[in-house]
Amino acid sequence: MSSEANLLPLIVEPEQLAEHLDTPSLMVIDVPMRAESYAEGHVPGALFLDKARLMRGTGEAPCREPSVEQLSALFSELGLTRDTHVVAYDDEGGGWAGRLLWTLELIGHTRYSYLNGGIHAWREAGLATATEACAPTASDYRAEILNPEVAIDWIELAERLGEKGFAVWDARSPEEYRGEKGENRRLGHIPGALNLEWTQAMDRERGLRIRDYAELITELEALGLTPDMEVVTHCQSHHRSGFTWLVGRALGFEKIRGYAGSWKEWGNRDDTPVEK
Repeated sequence: MSSEANLLPLIVEPEQLAEHLDTPSLMVIDVPMRAESYAEGHVPGALFLDKARLMRGTGEAPCREPSVEQLSALFSELGLTRDTHVVAYDDEGGGWAGRLLWTLELIGHTRYSYLNGGIHAWREAGLATATEACAPTASDYRAEILNPEVAIDWIELAERLGEKGFAVWDARSPEEYRGEKGENRRLGHIPGALNLEWTQAMDRERGLRIRDYAELITELEALGLTPDMEVVTHCQSHHRSGFTWLVGRALGFEKIRGYAGSWKEWGNRDDTPVEK
């Protein structure tokens, strides 16, 4: 791996990424909420990734992580190799980009960064965009779940509720959290879960970058979430919580996990506890 790409931290600024775009081991991936965003202008050389590929797509919880077969096919198509440094971004402040980086962490591919603020920050910085699609060079990538602890299933989550040093960060809207809206059989939240909506961690004045770290740490600590805790984050489908997982990582939460089944699974079961 080139030592240059190694220089990129977890959270990379637009100007910093612009300097590294020619690094051969760098792979920039655009995983937008609105597919049209890519054609409207993307980081030069960025590959397009359909966000649906980051979810299993079948079963009672289709938002769960893809199977290893699906992940192997996806990352082979994209051309991922063990030496690739991935930089992910999107058009909505980090939800799908975070979900991609969480997926990479799950398979033990830890060479990755997030373009802070995504395409909004890139454009606001006055950097050039491209509109023509970039074709990936396929590889033969065999995915394995090497870091299973970055995920959690509903069974372990239910067993550990109320445990000291263990907390749940619900990234949904306050209305969903309170059980006033939602499309599930049961509405409300996981007992004891703490609610900070994902958009509250974005700075709208700075191209949707992650907000000031010190302020965020203070707010999370006031809620009851501290970096020394084991924190599980979720939303409806582990898309919004893809961003809160990433924010946790950036803030030094070393034991932050994603519940991919999220409320889509929890709120549609009959055997999971629900609070309103």
